[in-house]
Amino acid sequence: MKYIFVHGMGQNASSWDKTIACLNNGIQPICLELSDFFTEESCDYQNLYSRFCDYCNQRSEPLNLCGLSLGAVLVLNYAIEFPERIKSLVLIAPQYDMPKFLLKVQNVVFRLMPESQFKNIGLTKKDFLSLTNSMMDLDFTDKLEKISCPVLILCGKQDHVNKKVALKISENILNVQFCMIDHSGHEVNVDNPKELAHILNEFICQE
Repeated sequence: MKYIFVHGMGQNASSWDKTIACLNNGIQPICLELSDFFTEESCDYQNLYSRFCDYCNQRSEPLNLCGLSLGAVLVLNYAIEFPERIKSLVLIAPQYDMPKFLLKVQNVVFRLMPESQFKNIGLTKKDFLSLTNSMMDLDFTDKLEKISCPVLILCGKQDHVNKKVALKISENILNVQFCMIDHSGHEVNVDNPKELAHILNEFICQE
């Protein structure tokens, strides 16, 4: 079974490596590199989402999508717009109504970081600031009911910013499972990849 993995902001495709190594042999992972979806002309959410849609729509099979943070926003957005194309959905540390204050704090942090810290993820500091600013008004609150496929929502126990939001989303989607991951903050694929893989294996085996 093919599963498409979409990393979070500040990560790259290799952030899934330790999780992928622990998945069942029957799972065929496809780890997207989000920096490949940006163009030189524009580094904003709508541009990123549009190219993500193009990628997904070119695939003929029903889609199994797993996204973390920014990746979770993208796959959630796609599942709302194209529910008939989704076979299953995994949302890790998701947001559905962008926390403007948090994004503004992130922007301050990004501005203080040296340019060199952005090189490994294929984006410049300017790209990051443009992306976060373009996400300020995203709100899927009234559209969550459109999702009908099996959904797994995960969050690290130490991810205090996203725990309540993840639980709130689980209360507004049918056919959903919710799970907290021990010994993990926001980046569960880095903090506890073995436990993440174990939960994913169980969820995928149910399908």
